[in-house]
Amino acid sequence: MRIGIFTDSYPPYINGVSTSIKMLENALIKLGHQVFIVTVNPDNMTYKYENNNRVIRLPGIPIGIYDYRLTGIYPVRVLKQIRKWKLDVIHSHTEFGVGTFARIVAKQYNIPLVHTYHTMYEDYTHYVTKGHFDKTSKKVVEYFTKFYCDKTTTELIVPTKKAYDLFKKKYHVERDVHVIPTGIEIERFYKEKYSITDIDKLRDSLNIKKDDFVMMFVGRLAKEKSVNVLIDLHLSLVKKYPNLKLLIVGDGPDKDILQNSAKNKNIIFTGKVAWEDVPKYYQLASIFLTASKTETQGLTVIEAMAASVPVICANDEAFRIVVVDDFNGYLFDDKRKLKKIVEDLINNPDKVKKLSKQARNSTEPHSSKYFAERVVDVYRKAINKPSRVGIIKRIIKRG
Repeated sequence: MRIGIFTDSYPPYINGVSTSIKMLENALIKLGHQVFIVTVNPDNMTYKYENNNRVIRLPGIPIGIYDYRLTGIYPVRVLKQIRKWKLDVIHSHTEFGVGTFARIVAKQYNIPLVHTYHTMYEDYTHYVTKGHFDKTSKKVVEYFTKFYCDKTTTELIVPTKKAYDLFKKKYHVERDVHVIPTGIEIERFYKEKYSITDIDKLRDSLNIKKDDFVMMFVGRLAKEKSVNVLIDLHLSLVKKYPNLKLLIVGDGPDKDILQNSAKNKNIIFTGKVAWEDVPKYYQLASIFLTASKTETQGLTVIEAMAASVPVICANDEAFRIVVVDDFNGYLFDDKRKLKKIVEDLINNPDKVKKLSKQARNSTEPHSSKYFAERVVDVYRKAINKPSRVGIIKRIIKRG
């Protein structure tokens, strides 16, 4: 199968969507498929062709949200190159920018369009509106999301029941919605992949001792991630447990604000970490924490579990599909329960060991191979679904 992946987010960008797309690309190639990429040039306003013209990067304009760029430039020469790919199916991963281009190409060449909905946009409107016209902005987001995901795609994929319910219960779409939790290359995070010497060097560079109890967060440092909850937790416990560290891996618009509120030598900000180096940092963690309630799935939770790290997450539907209380981690409803869980784990190292083992075992169903096989099933369904253009052609031929 010849598959075209259209996305605004692709390495060297470091975020959950970028990671999941690179993982899907690798897994599809391992299954014997040919994969082509259309994405944004993260460096400048030029076109770039890579990997023997299998990757096309379009000029993108910074939009002021993290380091994202948006493109609206779709020249004929790029269309001609894509036509040479002779794609069987297009898989888009964004509703705007390159996603718009995916719709144009799919319609132009009558190619089935599969779309994955990654982001709960209603949780991010404040970046644009700055708190004004909140209800109106959410309605606009709903309109465009329904238009793209329901009206213009052949098949729709979502990673969780939370996203499924958004489309079925709130947006009331009638189309099929395929729930396929995003997989990861779980082997990248296994402890045995890394030497003790390398991990010790990393630990020393961050001033973390072997007997420290390390709480860890990985992700964007932004309001919706609720990292402030984790900082408040640490500050409430560190006097009682002086060997308690909070390791925050990532960057984002709220980094300076969070650092100013976390004036404690036991709270460590790493800043941006290269994609290939992230698995090493998980090896330093005793537990993984997230208080975010805006995830569609939360891939960092699965990454932590693959690294044999128990996870403690906000009681949100995005996490309930992977986190089982007192088996591989815990879910919390409020700060009081969060504090109680963490303090119990600090005082019970045997419980941490038991949870660690079960955390890793829990990630097997989230392997990249299993994920890619399920996505390919949706591709086949899209390819075999008669398009309107195909039906019209058959009617004309019959007449």
